[in-house]
Amino acid sequence: MSLFEEWQDLIGNQTDESFPKFWENYSSTEKKIYSSILEHPTKKVCGSFEELVAKYDADPVIFMGFLDGIQSSLKKEQPIEKTDKSSQIELDIDLEKLYFNMLAADADYLYGLPQWETILSAEKREEITRNYKRSKTVIKEKTPGRNDLCPCGSGKKYKKCCGK
Repeated sequence: MSLFEEWQDLIGNQTDESFPKFWENYSSTEKKIYSSILEHPTKKVCGSFEELVAKYDADPVIFMGFLDGIQSSLKKEQPIEKTDKSSQIELDIDLEKLYFNMLAADADYLYGLPQWETILSAEKREEITRNYKRSKTVIKEKTPGRNDLCPCGSGKKYKKCCGK
């Protein structure tokens, strides 16, 4: 079984009883890794999977979960489905995207890390927060009136086309 499959198995088989312990382990590991990464925000995280697991003192399956979670914040995604213990990992993180994704995950324990204050200005963090909130706003499109042109592009009135 691959590390990614082990991660999928671990996350998929949580019960109400096992989840709190799992979540404590996962979130504390994730916080430790992000704190370390954000201490040196311009430095790319590179090394073999095993080296990074040792560097961050993480369980290999939990570290795979971290890699799964950070994928959408990378400038170039990693092929984590094929990752094994000897795979080379290079994380080139888009920090603004990472902050946005932490907001989207409602991970206040991550977007509240003090390192963010030196990485992104208060104004930039507020702007990203506004953009995040705007992204959640649903805007209902105006439905066409009977005599409006049909939105399908036929050139006919809505009542004679799709509105029949």
